[in-house]
Amino acid sequence: MSAEFEVTISDKDMFRFNIYHAYHGFQGIIATLVGIWVLVMAGLTFGRVSMWNTILYLVFGILFLVYVPGNLYLRSKKQISSSDVLKNALKYRIDDAGVHVSQGEQTADLEWKQIYKMVSTKSQVLIYSSRVNAYIIPKEAIGGQYEAVLGLAISHLEGYRLKMNPFNIK
Repeated sequence: MSAEFEVTISDKDMFRFNIYHAYHGFQGIIATLVGIWVLVMAGLTFGRVSMWNTILYLVFGILFLVYVPGNLYLRSKKQISSSDVLKNALKYRIDDAGVHVSQGEQTADLEWKQIYKMVSTKSQVLIYSSRVNAYIIPKEAIGGQYEAVLGLAISHLEGYRLKMNPFNIK
């Protein structure tokens, strides 16, 4: 069993990965909770404290909730535009040996035992080679081969390294 497909990463794909990565970690969760808490405090203290304090609460709440996604969006656009590798299509082959990626004359192989984890989101499959580095594969590029990729991942990865939903097909 194997799956082959070509992937061209867009800035939208990179943004989705960056958002997923940022908000599924401790810092993203804390930043969101602090932003919400500060906005709630602005509402609760309105009229009880000076107008400047209320404005500061609102500014900090919005900053916590808007700054991170805005910054990630700009960083995603910059990553795609400044990387020759990401601008061009990558060819993937996923089989019993692992994940094989090629672009022109360059190739990279990632054996199953080297995969840190595989995650499926609503629109992507992420193959992590470490805690922070991942191959980003939009589900539209996989097409009807998602089940084959899922089957290979299930047969080669331990359950704790696999976060793929069999019903998460787009």
